[in-house]
Amino acid sequence: MLTHFLPIMESAGKRFKKRSLVRAKKAEPGLHVITMTSDGFETQNTAEKGDWLVENQTSAKERYLVKAETFEKKYTLMDSLGNGWGCYRPKGEVYALEVTKAELEKLGAKDSLEFQAPWKETIIVKSGDFLVIPLEKNEIYRIARKEFTQTYEQIKE
Repeated sequence: MLTHFLPIMESAGKRFKKRSLVRAKKAEPGLHVITMTSDGFETQNTAEKGDWLVENQTSAKERYLVKAETFEKKYTLMDSLGNGWGCYRPKGEVYALEVTKAELEKLGAKDSLEFQAPWKETIIVKSGDFLVIPLEKNEIYRIARKEFTQTYEQIKE
């Protein structure tokens, strides 16, 4: 997926930054997290030592796990909230591209396409969703359309 979409992102993708704050705390190893978005099940993951549990401030309040080294690069503590939770400001940018039916068809898919997410679980992308690649260009993942529009804003150049 990264090999296919990286050249497309570099030519047609736009740069975005996450605008909404998140809640987060260190995850207990073994914690099983099922990520649900407004359109249903997205993915699942199990916490390892050092992982962070992140909750987006969207209507779905989706939760997901982030590796410690990634979390430190992507978030800055704003305020402690108690019980280990903190309020964090996102930092950094991503390339993002809305997925079209035509793009799915080029990959041999009709309505959706399954691929392996960076955390080694299957993720499904559908027409209208966004594919996101960090500026480091080292991974690709899906964000459901509603959650993307609730949390990201395009960087005007």
